[in-house]
Amino acid sequence: MSYKWRNTSVKIVLVLFVVCIMLFAFSFVNHTSYTGKSFAEAYDLPIGQSMFAGDSVLDDKPPVEVPLLSNPSFIVHEISTLDLKGILMTLTTGYVPFDFTSIASEGIDSYGNAYGFEGPGYLTLNGDKLAVKAPDNYIWGYSSPYKVLTKTESGVDVVENGTVIQSVPTSQIKDLPFKNDFYNATSIVNWYNNDASVGSNFTLQKGIVGFSDGRNNISYDDVERIFGKEVSDYVDAYPAGSPIVLYMGNTTEVVGENYYTYLGSHPEYGDSVREFNARQFVEAWNNTVIPPNCSGNGHDYVSFGSAADASAPGGSAAHGVCPPARALRAAVLGEGFSLPVGMDGSENAVLFGYNPASDIKVTNTHDYPVKIIMWTEGSGTGMAIMAKIIRYVPTDQVNTTNMTTNTTTSQDIGNSST
Repeated sequence: MSYKWRNTSVKIVLVLFVVCIMLFAFSFVNHTSYTGKSFAEAYDLPIGQSMFAGDSVLDDKPPVEVPLLSNPSFIVHEISTLDLKGILMTLTTGYVPFDFTSIASEGIDSYGNAYGFEGPGYLTLNGDKLAVKAPDNYIWGYSSPYKVLTKTESGVDVVENGTVIQSVPTSQIKDLPFKNDFYNATSIVNWYNNDASVGSNFTLQKGIVGFSDGRNNISYDDVERIFGKEVSDYVDAYPAGSPIVLYMGNTTEVVGENYYTYLGSHPEYGDSVREFNARQFVEAWNNTVIPPNCSGNGHDYVSFGSAADASAPGGSAAHGVCPPARALRAAVLGEGFSLPVGMDGSENAVLFGYNPASDIKVTNTHDYPVKIIMWTEGSGTGMAIMAKIIRYVPTDQVNTTNMTTNTTTSQDIGNSST
């Protein structure tokens, strides 16, 4: 066989091969024209799910491939990225990876991967287009029981996200493996024996609901995965329903109002108990972060001592919490916030019937988060109690001419305070 004939034969075989591929691909041509919304519905995309740069909008689903003949422009992104393996696969199979830029408005590359932002974005629909939105400067939500123990007639049910996953008889409650920094098996047994009635719940884990940007609610495990252990620990410490700042972008810390008071002496209530309670109040409120236009409270798992008081409901009260409450009250009023729920404007400050940690509510009316810092200096009746506000202002909005810092003695303090 001559060289010319062999060369011609090779060309004929190659042409036939290409024609066969084209005919094969054409036989499976799908003329479906997708929008972002219809694609999300067809492939059950996790709209509302948090995403980081590099994550696929398909989640763990296999790549989507479509016939090349009906989508010839889709090979362009393979060529532009020099995806030689992808080009070869397309030419030999007749199928090309779906080009997501055809149905996306922002934050999604041609292969369906999130890109172009830092922090936890989220998948959404922008009209009829898919989009992965970059995170807002602040993201917050509300903690909500995710896994709880529910007391039954014969023990407890372990309920996760509303579904009973295990029933535990009374004799085995002490062996339950649940614990964190704030409770353990002993805490659970004490709750079951002393505090709970049938139907009562003991919260084991909290997820996040009601996100400020509308993304999907998340489970307890996802709190740490998406927002980190520091946020997860904060969620553990605060009561269910607390507003939680989950993410802050480019912000500057600006020191706001700063007030102090003294414990003073009231031996009729026991100054040692008062000092203990004052320190517990400070512990409950120190490092509490309140999102913009939200009402926040101190953290859970703080106990207070009681002192006999004939004027108090039940004949006793947690004396000693009023001095730190006055310092906190002065700081938040100085910020322009309203009087906290559970307080009044008197010297005693904390109303009877309100838990000084979890029932008092401070409302942040700023458009940015604030942190409450509290600490003590010294000890005994002369112990100083400090309260300071930190403002987390967007860096591009910081104006040192109107962001002033005040350090003042709370004007309503007095040695007669309880």
